Amino acid sequence: MSHIAQLASTAAPTGLDFWSVRHVVESAERLVVRNGVAEAPSRERDAGVMVCVQHGGGQGFAATSDVSERGLRQAFAQARSLAAASAPHSVFDFAQAPRPRATGSFASANQRPVAQTTLAERFDLLKEVCASTRISDEIVDRSAALWTTHTEQVLVTSDGGHMAQSWDFVVPNITAVATANGDTQTRSSAGQYNGFCQQGGLEVLDRAGFAQDGPRVAREAVELVHAANCPSGVMDVLLMPDQMMLQIHESIGHPLELDRILGDERNFAGTSFVTLDMFGCYAYGSPLLNVGFAPDQEHEFAGFAFDDDGTPAQREWIIRHGILQRPLGGSLSQARAQSQRPGLNGVATTRSCNWNRAPIDRMGNLNIAPGDSTLAQMVASMELGIVLRTNASWSIDDSRNKFQFGCEWGQMVRQGQLAEVVKRPNYRGISASFWRSLALVGDASTFQVMGTPYCGKGEPNQVIRVGHASPACLFKDVAVFGGAA
Repeated sequence: MSHIAQLASTAAPTGLDFWSVRHVVESAERLVVRNGVAEAPSRERDAGVMVCVQHGGGQGFAATSDVSERGLRQAFAQARSLAAASAPHSVFDFAQAPRPRATGSFASANQRPVAQTTLAERFDLLKEVCASTRISDEIVDRSAALWTTHTEQVLVTSDGGHMAQSWDFVVPNITAVATANGDTQTRSSAGQYNGFCQQGGLEVLDRAGFAQDGPRVAREAVELVHAANCPSGVMDVLLMPDQMMLQIHESIGHPLELDRILGDERNFAGTSFVTLDMFGCYAYGSPLLNVGFAPDQEHEFAGFAFDDDGTPAQREWIIRHGILQRPLGGSLSQARAQSQRPGLNGVATTRSCNWNRAPIDRMGNLNIAPGDSTLAQMVASMELGIVLRTNASWSIDDSRNKFQFGCEWGQMVRQGQLAEVVKRPNYRGISASFWRSLALVGDASTFQVMGTPYCGKGEPNQVIRVGHASPACLFKDVAVFGGAA
């Protein structure tokens, strides 16, 4: 991919205000063993370039899989034409757009590259894990899966910017389905959105405890199928990191994306209850809530050195001691917002899902900082409550305010003691007040690096990787309800 800078310089027409070319090559492999039988492996490779042109106050994009001088010339011509057509109708003069001129590189830490193992060895591991879930005749469906991806990206700009980044992503999962007494329950190691996903090589499987986790997943599936339904009522809720992952994502991440706040993102579950005047003064949560944008968090799924506009990424507080500090918006959205709120800064979080999508404001690694409470202390503080693990369902309104989430696993707490397991647990709340009920934040021993490969946004839709790391968190007086049998 080192040739792309010279190729872009040759293909670019003269006289443009600014241009960039982003070249992406991605390959992926998905392996599944279900009920002891290996399914056909799925392998994909995709490559292409996205050309961005700013000229005459407008901006245009064009993508092509033809990574030749001819293909790039055609993409430049199309992008320039779109920039000219959009200039009279734009809400922003792109001649005033910030143009980062960065150089540098990034690569995922990878101790055990996938390529150092054979396909047979990877399938053998999945067969062993799948076999370990066969603990009872009540387990009627079981699977072990491994999804690995390698991505290389080079971004070059007309003013000399050159950023080369490469990522390795690993997503393991184990699922067991139990049936008894006319009921069926599913338990997974990471949830239906693959909440345990990290950058790295096959050492990610060690961090996940993948080889040893099958019996636990199956045992809990059997336990759930014999459990009572979750009771309904107002009680304390202790969310473990694999559910905090989605809580952060839906009720902090999406509402703080600046394009939603500015009104650009409306059609695809867009808008936000957050407004520009809230930053710097709005109590988003209790004083225990500290949320950071952490592109350098070790192993996390959305770690990077530069966003897809070329802005260098660094740690920033998004919420500090409960007070809203800054939005999740890239350089262009920040420039627009600053015309209404001078001095309002965002973060380097303009991202695209692949070469054939233009970058938009997206969350990256969005994490809650650990507190000082142990898990035992949090449980002991609850008179009546429930511990919730692993997201199973979600629903939230377009403004990202009213929500209800369901989990795979619930365990009641009575008078400070863990009690019976319950199935189909759900809870609901309002983002604008839910985070203010945060009463205790778990210490570093409860902290886990999670994420999801399935964050959807935009038209045309972009499904992107995000990371969310969090300790266990205790919320007071939450509405909990059970599902029907």
